[in-house]
Amino acid sequence: MVDDVEKRWHDPEMYRRAVGYCVGVLIVTALIFLAIDQWASRRETCGQSPRTFCDGASQAAILGGPGLALVIGTIGAFVTTYRVWRQHRAWPIWQGAGWFLMIVSLAYLSIGTGSVMS
Repeated sequence: MVDDVEKRWHDPEMYRRAVGYCVGVLIVTALIFLAIDQWASRRETCGQSPRTFCDGASQAAILGGPGLALVIGTIGAFVTTYRVWRQHRAWPIWQGAGWFLMIVSLAYLSIGTGSVMS
């Protein structure tokens, strides 16, 4: 049993699973982004605008699709944190994965919102 006060949270297998989960979420997000980018590039252009994402549907899709995948991945990491904590195992590894995915989610959504609104 892991005592939270002692801070003995060395579990290489749990670390590999958490890193694999984060990499998997990022790969799925990138594939969703590429699929939406291909879809948006086939849409008709908006007059003289050179922007690919000039209509509301493509802007919402490019922001919402990958953003939703990142948010779902973040929630999944925090749910796994709780489950691992209940098993008295090395839960801070999963908490770190959750915080990493949350930072990536917020960065993507804030940068994406700023570029879509301009």
